[in-house]
Amino acid sequence: MPDEQESEPAFGLSKRETPEEGSGFRFAAIGALLIVVLFAGYGLGRLNGGTGGTGNPAAATTPVSPSASPFDESQPHVHGNTGPITASGGGAPVSGLSLSGSGLTLTPFVTEFKPGQAQRLEFTINGPGGVPVTTFAVVHDKPLHLIVARRDLTGFQHLHPVMAPDGTWGVDLTLAEPGVYRMFADFTAQVGGTQVATTLGSDLTVAGDYSPITVPDPVRVAFADGLQVGYEGTPVTESTQPLLMSVLDAAGKPVTVEPYLGAYGHLVMLRQGDLGYVHVHPETQLIDGRIKFWLAAPSPGTYRMFLDFQVAGKVSTATWTVVVS
Repeated sequence: MPDEQESEPAFGLSKRETPEEGSGFRFAAIGALLIVVLFAGYGLGRLNGGTGGTGNPAAATTPVSPSASPFDESQPHVHGNTGPITASGGGAPVSGLSLSGSGLTLTPFVTEFKPGQAQRLEFTINGPGGVPVTTFAVVHDKPLHLIVARRDLTGFQHLHPVMAPDGTWGVDLTLAEPGVYRMFADFTAQVGGTQVATTLGSDLTVAGDYSPITVPDPVRVAFADGLQVGYEGTPVTESTQPLLMSVLDAAGKPVTVEPYLGAYGHLVMLRQGDLGYVHVHPETQLIDGRIKFWLAAPSPGTYRMFLDFQVAGKVSTATWTVVVS
């Protein structure tokens, strides 16, 4: 909405105006002001108050970013916790265990999928009163990150749905094998003038004979797209510890890791049993070519760690099993 700038007083008469000219000018100014107020009210109503009528969900738009990321991007951080990671304290908070929290509710339109077939996944993030939220902050280049994994900790996907004007998010999703999957919507919403950073989760079902896969034994080196990815460090619950991730080629030589979605890596941990979700981002600079995370495990148990990283323009995912005692 353009700013209203007047070179002369909006109301009253100048010395050179006749009464008729001043009256006409006042009416014109009042009319212009009314138009501005009407458009301002309409914009505020659309900002976060509802769907605004029968918008076409397929007509995607860029969600409004009301302010900068709520996270201090100069510090490593955990989604759902806007403070920096510190060296002491309890384990990282888990999220994604509920479809509702912080006054928001994840509402998927369809939760049943066919194995191996691309299908549209659509959902809304509803605020108080059940009205879809339409204003989200852009965090790590995206207004919403969608993580999907089967409950046996396989089939990991990191996707980025697009929001339609009415607040409906949509993305094409293929679930390869039968079983129960968990979707995690990771976002920062603007609700009542406040940024709410949270992760909500819901189950998706693929009918068929389900044969759960046993979680692999813990190893330090994983292989992804011909690359060797190893890590140093041991997650514990009592304090935050560093994890250093190294990426090597097939011959064991270091390769250059590139920024992806505003970071050198995105680390997701899922806890076996309830799929408690932790999403961690690293330091902003590589350490001798390695990615440095800071992490405190939420609790003792078995986890799968998933590292998204980029080399030569290609995004790959390395996966490990970690047992926290």
